Amino acid sequence: MVALNPPVCDFGQAAPDFDLPGVDGQRHTLADCRGPNGLLVMFICNHCPYVKAIIDRLIRDCRELANHGIGCVAIMSNDIAAYPDDAPDKMRLWSDQLDFPFPYLYDESQAVARAFGAVCTPDFFGYNADLRLQYRGRLDASGRNPATTDAPRELFAAMAEIARSGQGPEQQAASIGCSIKWRSP
Repeated sequence: MVALNPPVCDFGQAAPDFDLPGVDGQRHTLADCRGPNGLLVMFICNHCPYVKAIIDRLIRDCRELANHGIGCVAIMSNDIAAYPDDAPDKMRLWSDQLDFPFPYLYDESQAVARAFGAVCTPDFFGYNADLRLQYRGRLDASGRNPATTDAPRELFAAMAEIARSGQGPEQQAASIGCSIKWRSP
């Protein structure tokens, strides 16, 4: 397994539109998912050890971000033929077991991941109320390891600041994770 880091934040880049099926049986769009103060788009999957290591903290942060007017959405774009643990039925099961407070969407064509420029799981894109990119960093410094009790909540703090001011932090540490599992052409 190769660990990848996404590029730094391209401040002000517009959020690509999407319309994807969720594990809840509904379709979800960019407009549906946004909150009044912004949107956090997360590329995750079921099998990635980096995602598994942070999922409880990510759920906690998304629940709290709703109180700041930030919408959250998770998108799974991996090739399910090669990674069946990421298939929609397994996505639904995981979402139900952990009571995801955000829609969990399936990007079967991988077009949405390409439009965002997603490279790994987890990969975070934090947008302000105008849906302009302000954060492309990590959840926190833990990576695949358990977080220390005093680990700064980098993603949460950045998104709370975006909700308050519309601006993300100048200094951002890139996320790290498993590569998106692209289908062979």
